[in-house]
Amino acid sequence: MTGADAGDTGDGPADGTAEIVVQRPAPQGGRRVTVGAVRLGIAHSDADVIEFLRRAGLDDADRLVLGDSPAIRWRGGRPHEYGAV
Repeated sequence: MTGADAGDTGDGPADGTAEIVVQRPAPQGGRRVTVGAVRLGIAHSDADVIEFLRRAGLDDADRLVLGDSPAIRWRGGRPHEYGAV
């Protein structure tokens, strides 16, 4: 995604791409996934994150998620954990 896709708000990385964030686990389980200001959904597994990113147009979503890419920011909790807190 380009800066134009993210609304050019300056919220993304320096290369102009929108930041991918997997938010902290929710009390009922699952993690909200966002790209820039766009909410993609609530993930309950890595497969969900991959599908959300694929639908958002990222062809290499599986490599990003499963390869622990620095392009994805995991907030709160450990990466790849989706259970209730």
